[in-house]
Amino acid sequence: MAEVGNELQRHAAEEHQAQTDGFHLVIDALKLNGIENIYGLPGIPVTDLARLAQANGMRVISFRHEQNAGNAAAIAGFISQKPGVCLTVSAPGFLNGLTALAHATTNCFPMILISGSSEREIVDLQQGDYEEMDQLAIARPHAKAAFRVLHAEDIGVGIARAIRAAVSGRPGGVYLDLPAKLLGQSLEAEKGRKSLIKVVDPAPRQLPAPDSVDRAVALLKGAKRPLILLGKGAAYARADEDIRALVEKTGIPYLPMSMAKGLLPDTHPQSASAARSYVLAEADVVLLVGARLNWLLAHGKGKTWGGPKQFIQIDISPTEMDSNVAIAAPVVGDIGSCVSAILGKVGNDFAKPPADWLNAVYERKDKNLAKMGEMLNKEVSPMNFHTALRVLKDVIKANPGISFVNEGANTLDYARAVIDMYEPRKRLDVGTWGVMGVGMGYAVAAAVETKKPVLALCGDSAFGFSGMEVETICRYNLPVCIVIFNNNGIYKGIDKNPTGGADPAVTTFVPGARYDKMMEAFGGVGANVTTTAELEAAVNEALRSGKPTLVNAVIDPSAGTESGRLTNLNPQSSAKK
Repeated sequence: MAEVGNELQRHAAEEHQAQTDGFHLVIDALKLNGIENIYGLPGIPVTDLARLAQANGMRVISFRHEQNAGNAAAIAGFISQKPGVCLTVSAPGFLNGLTALAHATTNCFPMILISGSSEREIVDLQQGDYEEMDQLAIARPHAKAAFRVLHAEDIGVGIARAIRAAVSGRPGGVYLDLPAKLLGQSLEAEKGRKSLIKVVDPAPRQLPAPDSVDRAVALLKGAKRPLILLGKGAAYARADEDIRALVEKTGIPYLPMSMAKGLLPDTHPQSASAARSYVLAEADVVLLVGARLNWLLAHGKGKTWGGPKQFIQIDISPTEMDSNVAIAAPVVGDIGSCVSAILGKVGNDFAKPPADWLNAVYERKDKNLAKMGEMLNKEVSPMNFHTALRVLKDVIKANPGISFVNEGANTLDYARAVIDMYEPRKRLDVGTWGVMGVGMGYAVAAAVETKKPVLALCGDSAFGFSGMEVETICRYNLPVCIVIFNNNGIYKGIDKNPTGGADPAVTTFVPGARYDKMMEAFGGVGANVTTTAELEAAVNEALRSGKPTLVNAVIDPSAGTESGRLTNLNPQSSAKK
């Protein structure tokens, strides 16, 4: 009888060992598809999912706020071309991550927001479950796709669909809803293994129609004042060599949008960045590569664009064409295939643009660079935006492989114009929405994904949105150097309460704030600097040491302009006093 009992126990143990559950299937599905990192914040009902992911070899970066974790996942997608994964709890945690999901969708960053949720039968009857919310319905308008998995055997399908939706066509954010009960469901391990899907060719090439390529090349050949405009889609596409070959073979001046900087070095002789206003107004044919004619490009209309012009647009989405102005030569397909096709048709007989156009562009460029140089090279006390940026410009020139994260108002706008980039996908900023608060999430993800140092430049206002993540940076000992341009307020730190009352002006902060003390409080390195020499020494030491560092760079409180360079978007009150 004892032998029979032992045999039954052995069979029971084998049967138990042959089981798996929803927790493990989610992790196995992600790992099967090459996803190694999760950005999130553990809590009910996903705490054990985070623990088990770490135990099974995934890197789980636990943040202090879900929005910052979501921003990390979004930019991880841009950097890696694989969906960045953000894991949140239900209801409020989901909502915190939703802003980042919408940001990813707007900017075409592949991202998956995975959130635990309440059980459907309770949500649908509105019976008041813990953090009850119909998250799937809320997510749909803000995501490229949204899915819910109710049965453990469907987890593999759910993950596969989320991955394919995130990266195919125009990339974007995807929501995946995992009710709490799902994660604890068990099934036979072999059945679970067979239910998983390794996604094959999730972002297949989409070749452009040959006649669309011929039309585009004919327009370029007939142009008198051509311009190539590169967007962040061109950087994401990783068609770096062909894009450079197209620019150099045609001899056409090019203008990179901020996150396309570095596709070719900003010091390239054909770069027209320093003559941006001139080339946009004067060009007659503009080739858009992964760039949209949205508000960042004045919708392709008005004074910014000067006289009539013809547009060639490369985009994977046919519905993007004619969204603001007529597109004379739409080229629909993935950027790599489209650029390669155009390059193949250009031929060695392609005539370079007329000399009078090139000379006019480069004369304007040289004049503006000289004017900029005068502002950068001034020595003023306290520092202003330009003198402080001169230091960071030199730092990045000496360290071109580091990632540069940038957010703020004036801090963002001036840096876009001043700091040169030399390698692609190294400049990471607020993107299409201009949303504040991406800085620390981006910095964490850039350090994790690239395994290289990160320099994050924030205005003091922008830093406030995600500043608590300095603890995350210290906890994971990431090689991130944060520089805060501190001028005591939003835009400026000198505004006064118009009533003369005791409350400060709505745009001012505590004068002389010491943000560096925050970093020191968590074990990192803090530095308070007031001169360019001190700023240079502090940043270089941070990059040399690889230690989490925050440099509080004191800037003239009167430096800065209202809304940076977006004053036209901030209507002034017409109320009479």
